[in-house]
Amino acid sequence: MPPLKKPLPRKANDPKKAIARLLRYLKPYRNTMILVVLCIVVSAIAMAASAASLGDLVDDYIKPMLSQENPDFGPLVKYLIFMAVLYILGIVSSFLYNYLMVDVGQGTQKKIRDEMFTHMQTLPIRYFDSHPVGDLMSRYTSDIDTLRQMISMSIPQCISSIATLVVLTVTMIITSPILTVVMLVTVSCIVFVTTAVVGKSSRFFIGQQKALGAVNGFVEEMIHGQRVVKVFCHEQQCREEFDVLNDQLRQNAFKAGAYSNMMGPVNNNLGYIQYTILAIVGGLIAIASNETMLTLGNLVAFLSLSRAFNQPISQVSNQINSIVMALAGAERIFELMDEPSEEDEGFVTLVYADHDENGNVIEAPERTGKWAWKYPHKADGSITYTELRGDITMENVDFGYIPEKTVLHDVNLYAKPGQKIAFVGATGAGKTTITNLINRFYDTADGRIRYDGINLKKIRKPDLRRSLGFVLQDTNLFTGTVYDNIRYGKLVATDEECEAAAKLANAHDFIMRLPQGYNTVLTGNGAQLSQGQRQLIAIARAAVGNPPIMILDEATSSIDTRTEKLVQDGMDALMKGRTVFVIAHRLSTVMNSDCIMVLDHGRIIERGTHDQLIAQRGTYYQLYTGAFELE
Repeated sequence: MPPLKKPLPRKANDPKKAIARLLRYLKPYRNTMILVVLCIVVSAIAMAASAASLGDLVDDYIKPMLSQENPDFGPLVKYLIFMAVLYILGIVSSFLYNYLMVDVGQGTQKKIRDEMFTHMQTLPIRYFDSHPVGDLMSRYTSDIDTLRQMISMSIPQCISSIATLVVLTVTMIITSPILTVVMLVTVSCIVFVTTAVVGKSSRFFIGQQKALGAVNGFVEEMIHGQRVVKVFCHEQQCREEFDVLNDQLRQNAFKAGAYSNMMGPVNNNLGYIQYTILAIVGGLIAIASNETMLTLGNLVAFLSLSRAFNQPISQVSNQINSIVMALAGAERIFELMDEPSEEDEGFVTLVYADHDENGNVIEAPERTGKWAWKYPHKADGSITYTELRGDITMENVDFGYIPEKTVLHDVNLYAKPGQKIAFVGATGAGKTTITNLINRFYDTADGRIRYDGINLKKIRKPDLRRSLGFVLQDTNLFTGTVYDNIRYGKLVATDEECEAAAKLANAHDFIMRLPQGYNTVLTGNGAQLSQGQRQLIAIARAAVGNPPIMILDEATSSIDTRTEKLVQDGMDALMKGRTVFVIAHRLSTVMNSDCIMVLDHGRIIERGTHDQLIAQRGTYYQLYTGAFELE
């Protein structure tokens, strides 16, 4: 059996590489990004110009009107209209770049999610055996959502803030160089405080994403195992374990949120202090110089600019935490995408076959019901066709899920076409491991497996697995109709073929009693069916493909004794002419096998027919007579 799932050591964080990879995803949006930057610049200039125009409004329009008995409001109205146009231009520009960035964010998110899922389909079974499902799901949900928020919100806000700061700085220098120096001194204090707070909060945001993945993984396991939890009254222990994980998430989220929420009030209060200092210094300069160095209008404009200057700093400080969290999520996403795909060095393919007038195997252009291995010889370019028979041999095979621990030792077996080979042994003896090697979920550490005389590693994995039929102990049904679930074993199967397979597995009768028969939609892994009924559909799914080799891993373990007799009759019909590997704890299901192999700690300790093993009076005899039982 595969090793238990546990988190693997994580790679060191490398934000620079994550940023570089994210930029590659933004390349298709180059033109959009250029337009976004232009809109941001226009918005920043419009905001700075509208703030600076307050000085002209006071000095050139309002102050002169104060000394007039019959003021003319015409010029003032025109200037106010001009200012309104500036504000409207800024609003439109802001709306446009935010609208465009939402499209960029959603498009990038879709592309990354597509690539993640596509790459995940190429990963070996070993990866899924060692990674919790909930943690993987967290990468598709929370991690990728933080990434979207960074692209659509944080990045444009940071660019906007930087552009605004540059424009405002230039405008303030033009308005009053002396006050600009005073303001930059006070701003340095704000930047220092912001940097210190961000430095502390960043690691907690990273920890929050990791803790969230752990919580999701645990919750997913509990949802799937809820029946077991309740049967063994394990609710209290589960709550305690969840509390530990949830508390780690709370602590990281609390500290991250506390530091993040702290920055807004701190920056605002520092901004008020800065505003007061500038007002005092500016007022003194205006009074001392009799408004020659600084007019009242310029002071009003500068104070307005200083308030506008602090806002981008606060925005950047707030967005930095979102960026840090998004980059942490990006690293987890790229960690999945960087996992090496399942290697497939095979070159032998499975093709439709027929025979010519001389009886030689040839490739057929369409389905004939016969199959052959197409073996291209690299040396001379010739092609050999070998009829698919279902002949499996294992020679001196050793294997371990981890290199330090070998679980199969010197395994040899010979399964001729049409034979039924049974594996018997205690849990962990290596029965399922042997079938995992036949379908190449894992590769041997030593030794060799041949399929119809061809080294298994030379056969392309998709072609190999198309030639095998599986009925696993853990039944997985997918959301869809009964037809859809049976058709999983052969995507081009007709409704009639699906029904024939169901009849062969003795599933037809109960399917017809469902509300819509074969068109009944199954959801939640077939929750509306009994465990035995789900197993029958799984058997029909394996039967519809009409494979030459069947692998039955405890296929009847979830079926009652009466149903087992019905299924066994169907299975016997299904097995005719096929090589069959059976893993079973019920010895009644393997008594008619051509060869029974008894495994113990990864070694075959006995082999033979039922009668031969009974005559040996060894381990199998003790199992059969009940001297001791399988665990």
